[in-house]
Amino acid sequence: MRCRKGSIVSNPKEPYQPAQPPAWPQEPAGQPGSAGQYGAPTRYGAPSQYGAPGQYSPEGPFGLPGEPPARSRRKLWTILGMVAGVLLLVIVGVVILVNIVNGATNHARGLAETFTKLVIAGDSSTAYDDYLDPALKDQVTKEAFIAGIKTLEMDDTCKPAYNEVKASTENGTKAADIAGLITCDGNKKIDLVYRFEGTDELKMINIKLKPQA
Repeated sequence: MRCRKGSIVSNPKEPYQPAQPPAWPQEPAGQPGSAGQYGAPTRYGAPSQYGAPGQYSPEGPFGLPGEPPARSRRKLWTILGMVAGVLLLVIVGVVILVNIVNGATNHARGLAETFTKLVIAGDSSTAYDDYLDPALKDQVTKEAFIAGIKTLEMDDTCKPAYNEVKASTENGTKAADIAGLITCDGNKKIDLVYRFEGTDELKMINIKLKPQA
């Protein structure tokens, strides 16, 4: 700048001021992401795959089934164990009951078989002494019993068949009912009906041996 002689002209430069960046536009209060909210706004809109805190999610990472909590597994195994135990007891009870019924039925059949063989063979005296209950002996004497068996005229061609054998127990008393047919040569047929009862040892309390008409 030119200056005239004898004059002083001052034109100092203004101090240097750095450029200020433009102000960041503020968002209205209460809007998402504003400073009025508590905590930083979430960046992802999708909810977490593991659900809310403390809540079990059935899905694991990558959509695979997740593992149930340990407490739920223990409860499940406890229930399954109890069910298996009950089923085992039921099966054992059924097996025991079947064995008892089969054993009683086989025992009744054996009594009937031995008694019938004795009377067919003509050994009615032994059949009377060993198999008849004292109450039945009071109704039928030994002599009458032996004489009645002889009228049937059975021989060694006669074969018994047992069509019905039932065994039961009631109030500690055992019972067995047997029904069948004795078939002999000459088309002779004799109906038989026996009933045995007793607590420890079964004895015959009823007998029917009658030729078919």
